[in-house]
Amino acid sequence: MVCEHLAPLEKALLEDGVRVTYRGQAWSKNCREWVYFDVILDIDAIMERFSLPSCVRFHENTDERSGLERGLECSVDSAEKAYGCFGGGGVEGLAWRMRESCWR
Repeated sequence: MVCEHLAPLEKALLEDGVRVTYRGQAWSKNCREWVYFDVILDIDAIMERFSLPSCVRFHENTDERSGLERGLECSVDSAEKAYGCFGGGGVEGLAWRMRESCWR
């Protein structure tokens, strides 16, 4: 389970049937529980809907060699270890905005 700040986002994605592609300690010891979903996340819409605190910040990896990712990470407990909710970083695939908006 991710932190209490990202849990509502995780729950919304799961309730919408978005497939989890990975859950666990991702690529380094700086990661706590990170969850990757099979979508591209609309970060602006998510930030607006969930009113996330300042400990939640945007993260994006655009290095195709190590894997594209785009999402949110939370360092509520420690600046050195973060929780995360991520989607893919490419332009293909489904874009998840919000239930009120639409699936693309």
